Amino acid sequence: MKLNFKGVLAATAIAAQAAFGWASAAQAADYTIKVAFLGSQDDEDYDGAMVFKNYVESVSNGAVEVQIYPSGQFCGNEKECLENLQAGILEVFITTIGGFGNVFGPGQVLDLPYMFKDDRTAECVFDGPFTDQLRDGVLQAGIPMRLMVVSNTGGWRNFATTTKLIKRPEDIKGMKIRTIAAEIQQELVRQLGGNPTPVAWPEVYTALATGVVEGTKNGITDIMNMKFPEAGLKYLTLDGHAYMGALWWYSDVAWQQLPDDIKRIVFDGMNHLKTVTRAMPMRRQIEAYEAFKAQGGQIYVPNAEEKAAFQQATSGMRQWYIDKYGEEWLNKLDAAVAECTQKIDAEFAAAAK
Repeated sequence: MKLNFKGVLAATAIAAQAAFGWASAAQAADYTIKVAFLGSQDDEDYDGAMVFKNYVESVSNGAVEVQIYPSGQFCGNEKECLENLQAGILEVFITTIGGFGNVFGPGQVLDLPYMFKDDRTAECVFDGPFTDQLRDGVLQAGIPMRLMVVSNTGGWRNFATTTKLIKRPEDIKGMKIRTIAAEIQQELVRQLGGNPTPVAWPEVYTALATGVVEGTKNGITDIMNMKFPEAGLKYLTLDGHAYMGALWWYSDVAWQQLPDDIKRIVFDGMNHLKTVTRAMPMRRQIEAYEAFKAQGGQIYVPNAEEKAAFQQATSGMRQWYIDKYGEEWLNKLDAAVAECTQKIDAEFAAAAK
């Protein structure tokens, strides 16, 4: 049976509304939480926001109303959204790891290549003390944004190209690879011998179709949602150089105005959102990979030797980061990854006895 997830969300929301409707009918909500993001209603961000809305409104018994603004309806770009968030006009916003690095420079450590072995490692790190350290670091820097949870937005970044299949680092030499306007992602392409070409997301399709770029660094669901194969994208190399984390923020200005009981409801609701937004990309990528192959796309999985070659070719990224931001956050992330690796290995050892 094929499950209509959005139908379930809608039905659940209706049921929850019925459960506390008598209270909300008697009086308006005491608090309003506006959740804005630039993605559409087809993205996992919307699914997560719906779960958050349902949880917060029902558990607060109507004391909180959650308003969801997808597709840039509340603010049209990341800069505008962040300004509203920091001013307390907007309560909740999501940034990518790249977007976070533009706000808090040392946060670019999350975009260093091949830091996380797999989803379990990344999720363990972001569910642990490291996220608390990030939250404190941003607030102590005077940025009024409170990190709530880190989820996922599209899986992993991989190299996808139009002209040839990438198997080893040297295959990228001389290629024009699209990046976002983030210095660290451009440096990664340079260290691999490519030519980084920043292109805004809405313009990537045309850039691929016209040869302005010969490749991009994206997850499979984004590739298929944007119909990049129709623009000539034929090859996908699953090197998994970056975890596509999604950082969910609450305006610290607005947070300070909430009573403790509502803060707890919001925090718990964010963790339910996290569960959904981590699971949905993993589910959706199954069909996306099949659709890519059905349209003639070729998928390549580097072997251990080739993966090690990519890691070696980009090893200079660590020093690049240290030269700009020092060792503090890199050391913290390294320690968190090491601790989680040990924890996961121990869990397997216990289960395999």
